[in-house]
Amino acid sequence: MNKVSIRFYKDYKVRAVWDEEKSQWWFSVLDVVGAINGQEDHEKNRNYWKYLKAKLRKEQSELVSGTTQLKLVASDGKKYNTDVIDQKGVEELAKSIRNQQAIAFLDWFKYSENTIDGRSKKKAYTLIESDLLSEQEVGTVKALQQIHAYIFGGLYDFAGQIRTKTILKGGTLFCRAEFLKKNLEMIEAMPEATFDEIIEKYVEMNVAHPFMEGNGRSTRIWLDEMLKKRLGKCIDWSKIDKKEYLEAMRRSIVDISIIRVLLKEALTDKIDDREIFMKGIDYSYYYEQED
Repeated sequence: MNKVSIRFYKDYKVRAVWDEEKSQWWFSVLDVVGAINGQEDHEKNRNYWKYLKAKLRKEQSELVSGTTQLKLVASDGKKYNTDVIDQKGVEELAKSIRNQQAIAFLDWFKYSENTIDGRSKKKAYTLIESDLLSEQEVGTVKALQQIHAYIFGGLYDFAGQIRTKTILKGGTLFCRAEFLKKNLEMIEAMPEATFDEIIEKYVEMNVAHPFMEGNGRSTRIWLDEMLKKRLGKCIDWSKIDKKEYLEAMRRSIVDISIIRVLLKEALTDKIDDREIFMKGIDYSYYYEQED
């Protein structure tokens, strides 16, 4: 069980681990409890679950009998045994808590994986098992198009295609369509031998925003591939706060220093670590969630 995932309900983490033998995910009970109750305090979540589990055991609930323990990484970086439940168990737990937050959580849990984001995220996970990343020429527009096509193929008609329309998002006007081809040629020609050069290239690609949708998720993978190939490094995205990252990217148009420092502090040499890659996908999609 080495495939680990983090789902984000609002700003609450729900850790999960994949069971290859049973072909299913196991979810942290304490994380689910915390997400539903809007509680980050680990001890309070543990006490709540202790009380609820005792109550459910008296009722001979299948939820308790279906609970097992697995080791998951905690906030201190160490692995501890923790109660986990399968998808059906999560749904039963939410129903057992019986509050408005539980209803909202249940709707999110049941339907989020069937959205375009949920389906493309599943495809992004499998990138590590494909030959695409190892065979492409990093830092090129073609490489970025291949990543975008892989993640969003079958979900968007424009997957992997450079946009032909000008887009405005969140008050930001990205590169006008009539100048995009020339701009992408200039970005591709930019050097990528040092960390600073790679980040400058990444920022320029973000300003270009070559696709109608899915730019951030594709470009962060593109960035990591440049760092791996040129420097033997990648970003541990779990170390980067969502609000700080988004603000740094917004300001990078006029001041690149903030995002450069933020990313440099999160560098790691664990370029072949499956968990680092999976967390990178989780956080990349988390950054795109609307608050």
